[in-house]
Amino acid sequence: MSSNDSIPVALRLAEREFLIACAPEERDGLLEAADFLDRKMRELRAHAKSPGFDRLAVLAAISIAHECLALRRQNAAAEEAAAERLHALSLRLDAALEAHTGR
Repeated sequence: MSSNDSIPVALRLAEREFLIACAPEERDGLLEAADFLDRKMRELRAHAKSPGFDRLAVLAAISIAHECLALRRQNAAAEEAAAERLHALSLRLDAALEAHTGR
């Protein structure tokens, strides 16, 4: 079997089973993602009044997208702060080198 061949993987989401085709090297990541989604759907179902599967799936998707976007904003802010610190350090290094070489 070449790495381009798809294999069916059985996933359980909120007591429903789905067969999803994926490349063998993506199987573990797909299973991990499905487990994460299943936990999120179960968490939402525990706090909702008898939601249907479709509603649970949409609520989980919105919740996960919200978390993802929040993490992206945090990451962007952290990257910006790191870039500013690196720039400040670069300026200090340039000043120290200039003072040391007497330019």
